[in-house]
Amino acid sequence: MNIKDKVVIVTGASEGIGKAISEALASGGAKLVLAARSLDKLHALARSLPGAMAVRADLRVAKDIEALVEAAIRAHGRVDLLVNNAGQGMYGPVEGIDIGSYKTAMELNVYAPLRAMQLVIPRMRDAGGGMILNISSMVSKNAYPSLGAYASTKYALNALSFTARAELAKDKIVVSVFHPRMTATRFGENAIGARPSFAGGGASRAPEVDLPEQVAAKVLELISSEAAEANM
Repeated sequence: MNIKDKVVIVTGASEGIGKAISEALASGGAKLVLAARSLDKLHALARSLPGAMAVRADLRVAKDIEALVEAAIRAHGRVDLLVNNAGQGMYGPVEGIDIGSYKTAMELNVYAPLRAMQLVIPRMRDAGGGMILNISSMVSKNAYPSLGAYASTKYALNALSFTARAELAKDKIVVSVFHPRMTATRFGENAIGARPSFAGGGASRAPEVDLPEQVAAKVLELISSEAAEANM
């Protein structure tokens, strides 16, 4: 997809990977609809990006997702690209997974992107096509101790994404998945559970940590290629 003048919703846009993706999209001429719970941060970001608008949304609340999509439609008449970036980590051994906390993680990491997809798909179909990009994780390709709960939410997101890609190809709607590695953000601070000293499961050295801007550059490459998935 050529992002110039495309209407793009980015969730979790107030900081970290979402903020970097938003800045990269804006530099390519996209019209951004930025969503997150932190309205002050969103407004500050929107002011720095030409033509961007901020919409406060708690992605765990279905009505907030509906309001987000409607705000984009009211402002621009369409949604060309949905970037489902908002998410939350969860740490702890499988034996100790708290089901209530697990449901909380599932709500943001799986149900929220699914709801957003279901809302934009008919709009994209009517417009003749579009793209959905779901931000997953490299942990969905592995089995790291203490990351089973979080990884399983991303496994689920992958399955939904790849299936939707096959189902929607006839409608010229592209669904893609991007898998970041460990990134220099506050993701770990906002996760459920105590972050382990090392998520790599006994490796002898710390894993490589990417900058959000590096992730954003790779994400833009994926959007351009419209491939099924890409890794850092």
